[in-house]
This record gives sequence, C-alpha cells and structure tokens, in this order.
Amino acid sequence: MSAPTYDVVAIGNAIVDVLSQATDAFIVEAGMNKGSMALMFSPEEADALYAKMGPGVEASGGSAANTVAGIAALGGKCGFIGQVASDELGQIFAHDIRSVGIDFTTAARDGEPTTARCLIFVTPDGQRTMNTFLGASQFLPETALDREMIASAAILYLEGYLWDPEEPRAAMRAAIEIARKAGRKVAFTLSDTFCIGRHGADFRDLMAKDLLDIMFANEAELLALMQTDDFDSAVEAASQQVPMLVVTRSEKGAIAVSGGQTVTVAAEPVARVVDTTGAGDLFAAGFLHGQAQDLSVAESLRLGAICAAEIISHYGARAQVDLKALMAEKLGG
Repeated sequence: MSAPTYDVVAIGNAIVDVLSQATDAFIVEAGMNKGSMALMFSPEEADALYAKMGPGVEASGGSAANTVAGIAALGGKCGFIGQVASDELGQIFAHDIRSVGIDFTTAARDGEPTTARCLIFVTPDGQRTMNTFLGASQFLPETALDREMIASAAILYLEGYLWDPEEPRAAMRAAIEIARKAGRKVAFTLSDTFCIGRHGADFRDLMAKDLLDIMFANEAELLALMQTDDFDSAVEAASQQVPMLVVTRSEKGAIAVSGGQTVTVAAEPVARVVDTTGAGDLFAAGFLHGQAQDLSVAESLRLGAICAAEIISHYGARAQVDLKALMAEKLGG
C-alpha cells in the first residue's frame, strides 16, 4: 500500500454559511425554533429570510467542510468533495475553501437549483438557529468523485447530513469502496438525530458490515442510533461494532472507545460561550488530525477539545486564531 498524500479527504454538503446576530424576539417573530436546524425547500424561501437578516458574514461551510478547514489550519493536507452550482455562491464557496489550502476539484453544476446556503442566527446566549437550503449540494453524483484523491487519503471522512438525498448517498457508498480497496480508513459523523431517524438502519448496517473505522456522535445521536435511553449501554453496544467510537458530551467533555479501552477528555475551559456553530465539526478536526499524525487516542481527544473550545469562543465555524500556535501553547511544544 502506497503512503497517503492526503491526511483527510471529506465528502459533504457544499454550503455557503451566512452568520448574523439576532435577538430572541426576532427568532420568535420569524417562527423559528431556537437552537434547531430547519430546511428551506426553495430559493425563494431562502431569499425572503435572507432579506430579513442583519449584517452577515459569508464563508464556505457545511459540516465536513468545516472539519477539513480545521485540519488544514492545524497543518494537515486535505481535500474536499461537494457539489456547488455555477453561480456566485458557488464561486464564493470554491474560492473560500481553496484559499485555506484545501484541494477542491468538484466541477460546478449547471442550472437549477442554486448553491446551498445556511442562514445562521446567533442569539446573545451563543445558541445558533440554522435555516438551510440544500440546493445543488443534494445532487453530488458518483461520477463527480475524485477517485485518486479518495484513494490517496489516510482517512475518508463522510458527513451524515449528506446521506439523506439518494444521489450523494450512492456516491458515498462508492467512496467507501474506493477507500477500502486502497486500504484506507473510513470515518463517519452521524451529524444529527434527524439523520438517524431517517437512516439509522443504514448507519447500523455500515457498522455491522465493518465499513467504518471511526464513528463520531454526540450523546443524543448515540442514544438515537443505539435505540436506548442509557448512555453506558449505548456506548457498550456501539463500541462493539466500530473500531473507534468518539462521543462528544458538551460541557462533560468527550470519550473515545477503541479495543475495549475507554479514554476520556474534559472540556477545555472557555471564558464565555459565544456561538456553538461548528463545535462538533472542529472537535472532529482535532481528533482526525491527531489520528492522521499517529498520535494516541488521548492526544487526539485533547486536540479535539482545544479546537472545539476555540470555535465556541467566537462567532462562526472557522478558527480565528492560529490553531498550530494555539496547540503549541496548550500542549507545551
């Protein structure tokens, strides 16, 4: 098996995030459920809500894209595969993700729908309320896969959100096969409980068929996947079906279970939680970067915790400090 030329290649929704501060009253008036993610089903609906937003910040986003951006900031070599449209937002996404050093080779898609966008309203308590129009990101075909990139990555990272539409789901299954044939690892994030509600049987099947090496979940997602209300039971059951189980638990830190051994990490202290957008994505970035660099599970968990703490201390899902310098400061070298 040849040495990998990428640390991580991710497949996920190619979304342009638009973040804006909002009051609790605005959330209520707009009919949104605070702290949740809701889908918008037409560009007209997205345009109408966008018009009501205050000043916003635009950046390439999407869960897996946020993760590889974090890994790139840590010094890792990454690629991203995701579908944009031939429009202005598609150009913004492509330019933004390439500007942080990530290889992005997916050709833009002509015609409707437009590039995906996520309108994120951040309230004073740091909670984010997301409204997403998935647009072109739902139409990633298997033919768009950069097979050489996937086969050259130490870890293929898949986003559960993208499992919902049929076309990218088939593409991700094909990507798993490419990675497996190349002798690479496959990591998967469950993304959200609504994904598990729709595709939990599929996810459990991936585990049962030994197609996943690393699975990321938060506490609620793990309970939903394993169909139990007992956290310890869920961990025990899931860890018997996947070589590496990583579970984030907000202020309670995170755990990883591998080879029958459980490793825990405390949450990094944060002066004030400003915005939780991307916390799980950046935790995965730190952990995967550690694994790609052959660090221990404990060291990888610590990297994840440090990255997550940096992200929730400010608005947006991209680091606002030099992550490599932050790691040197926190880890002493």
